[in-house]
Amino acid sequence: MNDDPADELRALIRTIPDFPKPGIQFRDITTLLLSPTGLATCIERMVAVADGPVDLVAGVEARGFLFAAALAIPLNAGVLLIRKDGKLPGATIAEDYALEYGRDRIAIHADACAPGARVLLVDDLIATGGTARAAVRLLRKAGATVMQAQFVIDLPDLGGADLLRADGIGVSSLVAYPGH
Repeated sequence: MNDDPADELRALIRTIPDFPKPGIQFRDITTLLLSPTGLATCIERMVAVADGPVDLVAGVEARGFLFAAALAIPLNAGVLLIRKDGKLPGATIAEDYALEYGRDRIAIHADACAPGARVLLVDDLIATGGTARAAVRLLRKAGATVMQAQFVIDLPDLGGADLLRADGIGVSSLVAYPGH
């Protein structure tokens, strides 16, 4: 019998082969979100490993928003939305980052994060780390202290979590899958 606590969540995550392109094993959390017990388990486990008090839980668009909002309540923190550029009204600050085939940009409201705010960064999945590292740079540009980054899923073979650790960020995830 396997007593790996990740197995309970892994059983709720659907794998879709060859999406969005051949050779990719897409890890679909929509099936996990359909399970009230699975979602509650995710949040309980993420709260349990939160590193110290936080002022804001920053969620990366779009699935990161779901986990950020749910985590913010038990952590007594606000929710900071990290959006794709052009999606926020008013003054913003932004950060560019590289994609496999081009560049993208994420943004936050210029007044969303007070200097010195303690921030927990959250997203559903970390792969190469491009978006998460850009989010850390953006939060630091705003004057935040990024306390930790948490993910439901890590694809460790793609190295994103290790790159965040090299940037001085503590990283945790609930489930890891080999490959990409």
